[in-house]
Amino acid sequence: MIWADGIRKIQSVPKNKGQWKSFMMTYMTMVMALNIGMIISIIQLHMLGYVFYDIKFKIFPGEKLNNALSFFVLYALIPLTINYFSIFRNNNYEKILERYKYYNGRLFIIYTIGSLLLALIYGIFFTPTMK
Repeated sequence: MIWADGIRKIQSVPKNKGQWKSFMMTYMTMVMALNIGMIISIIQLHMLGYVFYDIKFKIFPGEKLNNALSFFVLYALIPLTINYFSIFRNNNYEKILERYKYYNGRLFIIYTIGSLLLALIYGIFFTPTMK
C-alpha cells in the first residue's frame, strides 16, 4: 500500500513524469536502508552487545568514499534489490497500483516521517555515546 500511494503521489507531480521510477526507487531504498540500519543497531548495541554487521573498504584514497561504499553494501543494496525484483521488474508496480487505492500520499508521507522520527529519537536518546 505504501508503494502504491508513493508511486501515485510522485507520478502526480508533472516534473517527475519521466523520472518517477528512479525517484521512487531512490527514495524508498534510502528510507528502508535507514530502517535496516536502525534495526541492526538495536540488535548489535542493545541486545547482543557487540558489532557483527560491519564491512570496512579500503578501495578509495579518501575515507568518505569508502564509508559510502560500506553504507551502500551493508544497508542500501538489500532494499534496492528487493524493491527492484518485487516492484519494478516486469512492471509489477502496475498490479500494485490496481490492487491498492490512493490515499493522496498520506501513507507514503506517514511511513517516511515515521521512519525519520524513529531514527532521530533512537539516535538522540538510545544510542550509546562514543568514548
